[in-house]
Amino acid sequence: MRDFAQLIKTLDSTNKTNLKVQALADYFQKAGDKDKVWTIAILSHRRPPRPVNTTLLREWASDLANIPLWLFEESYHIVGDLAETIALVIPSSSKSTEKSLTQFLEEMIALKKKEDTDKKAYLYENWKVLDYYERFVFTKLITGGFRIGVSQKLMTRALSKATEIDEDVLAYKLMGNWDPNKISFQDLVLEQNESDYLSKPYPFYLAYAIEGEAQDLGDVTAWSVEHKWDGIRSQVILRNDELFVWSRGEELVTDKYPEFEKFIGIVPNGTVIDGEILPYPNGEIGTFNDLQTRIGRKTVSNALLKKVPVILKAYDILEWEGKDIRNMPFTERRKIVNGLMQQCHLEQSSQAEPRGKKEDSKINFPRSFEMTKMEHIPLHLSQTMHFDSWEEVAKERERAREVRSEGLMLKRKDSPYLVGRKKGDWWKWKVDPLTIDAVLTYAMRGHGRRSNLFTDYTFALWDKNDKAEKELVTFAKAYSGLTDAEFRKVDAWIKKNTLERFGPVRSVTPHHVFEIAFEGIALSKRHKSGVATRFPRILRWRQDKKIEEANTLEDLKALIPNSNES
Repeated sequence: MRDFAQLIKTLDSTNKTNLKVQALADYFQKAGDKDKVWTIAILSHRRPPRPVNTTLLREWASDLANIPLWLFEESYHIVGDLAETIALVIPSSSKSTEKSLTQFLEEMIALKKKEDTDKKAYLYENWKVLDYYERFVFTKLITGGFRIGVSQKLMTRALSKATEIDEDVLAYKLMGNWDPNKISFQDLVLEQNESDYLSKPYPFYLAYAIEGEAQDLGDVTAWSVEHKWDGIRSQVILRNDELFVWSRGEELVTDKYPEFEKFIGIVPNGTVIDGEILPYPNGEIGTFNDLQTRIGRKTVSNALLKKVPVILKAYDILEWEGKDIRNMPFTERRKIVNGLMQQCHLEQSSQAEPRGKKEDSKINFPRSFEMTKMEHIPLHLSQTMHFDSWEEVAKERERAREVRSEGLMLKRKDSPYLVGRKKGDWWKWKVDPLTIDAVLTYAMRGHGRRSNLFTDYTFALWDKNDKAEKELVTFAKAYSGLTDAEFRKVDAWIKKNTLERFGPVRSVTPHHVFEIAFEGIALSKRHKSGVATRFPRILRWRQDKKIEEANTLEDLKALIPNSNES
């Protein structure tokens, strides 16, 4: 644990990628194998479940520090991180632990089933004997929220440096549903296990947002264009008559989408499809808000399956006849996808008809492919389009919201399927955001370096109440988009114009108008305004406008596509 805490201290003290990689590589070279596995798990978001809720952690920490709870809470809101606050307020110890990272995590797993008195005693015992950084790391692990600015890609790069195993190979090895409490470092990293292959997805290839003008990419005929659908990026795997569905976040979600069981026996074994899970109510693509009713559910009822069915929009194919085909050119992989769809006689969505020239889709299917179970299955093709000018591409982008997409994907026709986010071959060209002018009504302190400033804002729009009087109704929260100087100005104003306090939240005098941008919008019964916005953010501070000039809730709803049909 001492070495792991020292690693976190080093990572936390630098913003330089090379220094972080070297620190991680040094740690992987000297740490014990069990600690290596747990470190990989922690940095790839496979932490054990939280054994103690944060309310009890705050109460027990303030008690041990011998300070009133209100003072602890005020300190917490200033610091912005619970583990750091606890590490600061509990008296320092000159001692250090001899227990390993693995021992601590095994104890935490066992702690979850114990009584609160035992949990309190365990925390007190360790808080008292750990130094500052060990206590900080220990509490981070207890809270289950271990984020330290190290991406899985950076961790994989360091592991590659320590083991001399190719980064792409490691990225593939670390995908999947492995349990750090049951797997060895030898099995996870050093050896190739055929038994793990059955359900294992490939690392996703991700696109950068387009920089500059689209025509800067060169000859338009070298690019394939398709719509960027707004759902859950996923890989659907068919191997050995078994189905596996993985989200981009490396979560196995097969049981969440039982509709895809229809793929078995129709899509041939040895197939991995890269696509987007989309809601498909009433036979048309729905909104992300529709899909949210399916996300996070432990069980999916028959009523919900009927109300919000889903489809898979196929973008690409990564494995065919059991062979990794990611190095094939994109157009060749698409021939296989198109041929698969035609052979299966699958019903296609008519919302985004292909434009321009179509590529050849002839493909020879394996003899083992059964063609006897012809029925509609929820597999649709994301149509590729080919244009003769960038002006035509721009026109297609303009109709994105009409077909319920976020914009366009531009893929070089000869591109392989790479690992992670790489520049050059794949770009996303999203539509310009929707915007609305709203009034600041509530504020809360930020986190990290902004923990001493009020930077998390709630915004409202005008609406008429039952008495036909205008009132402000909250509709969105946002915490990004202003410069540091602007945040400091707004913070100073908030502190002087607070109306009420609700714990860490302050209501403020309605005075400032901000232009809020967002990617999508839909009607929602879960929000007071009746509207849900997607990825809201501050576009600019409208100091030129009075609050009477802010938009209305009616203006917001008018931005919803086909709102009268929703």
